[in-house]
Amino acid sequence: MAGELAATGSSFARARAAFDVAARSREVTLAAVMVVLGAFVTIRAPQFLSLDNLDQVATLAAIVAIAAVGEALVIMTRNVDLSVESVIGLVAFIVGDVLRQQALPVPAAWVFGIGLGLVLGCVNGAIVTVFRVPSIVVTLGTLSLYRGLDFFVAGGKQINLADLPAGYSDAATQTVLGIPFFVLLAVAIVAVVAIVLRFAPFGRQIYAVGSNPEAAAIIGVRSRLVVFVAFAASGLLAGVAGVLWGVYFGTIYATSASGLVLQIVAAVVVGGVSIAGGTGTVVGAALGALFLALISNALLLLLLPQELLQAIYGAVILVAVTADALVQRRSAHRLVRGFAR
Repeated sequence: MAGELAATGSSFARARAAFDVAARSREVTLAAVMVVLGAFVTIRAPQFLSLDNLDQVATLAAIVAIAAVGEALVIMTRNVDLSVESVIGLVAFIVGDVLRQQALPVPAAWVFGIGLGLVLGCVNGAIVTVFRVPSIVVTLGTLSLYRGLDFFVAGGKQINLADLPAGYSDAATQTVLGIPFFVLLAVAIVAVVAIVLRFAPFGRQIYAVGSNPEAAAIIGVRSRLVVFVAFAASGLLAGVAGVLWGVYFGTIYATSASGLVLQIVAAVVVGGVSIAGGTGTVVGAALGALFLALISNALLLLLLPQELLQAIYGAVILVAVTADALVQRRSAHRLVRGFAR
């Protein structure tokens, strides 16, 4: 009897420990919230769960998720990239303009656009690391600079789908085994970056620099190089998102992707990446992008004003940052009490 009680108690303890781990996981929490949100919206708008609607939501979320992965890498190093939306807009317009002029084949134009994003990310990283300028100042400046270049290149014109090669936007609706191509691409990028962060030395260096730059330097981590690579990766992935943005929308303006940085940063933060650096996962950032896309779609289906989105993004950032601060403070108190004993 005593043995059975002990076994039952042990099983209960393991179940409780597993539940505690799940409760602390931002990814699991987000997944649960999305399920609840989906159930609520479906009651009011049954078309929410239609395949066409979910495909559209997932495709748009995939574009944001790819950019959010790069942003997450930067934020993990205690920095931020506010220029990401202007990189997306500039790449989308440049690629469209190159194709309109038939200067390059479609694959070469895509590579050119992604390379442009990489160069713009390297510019951000170089200014931050070489000149030791705070990233928020640098990327606020390049946010306006890159957008200004976009307006200069556009010259008051826009790219229309008719200007692009026939079938150019078909990739936005193509599926593989019923899954949108954009979603598969986003999943592949998230998986590769997640593996690098989990198993590669560079991944551990990202977390080390974000957790404690001074300690990282002591153990031989080249902090400035790590930060530079994070910004370069953010630019490259923003370039990928820019190419996909142009493919999806077809019609591209100099103002394309304006305001998207708030959604990207909100996705990263709500996905569990601490604004203080050193913690979080790119899987969480991608789930954050999907979560915000579902909210946007829910507002549309429930006939609520889309202007609420900006307020929701801001509120999400404030709640997530406040929650992270409270968790860190609680952990610090526990550590102090542990030493006191």
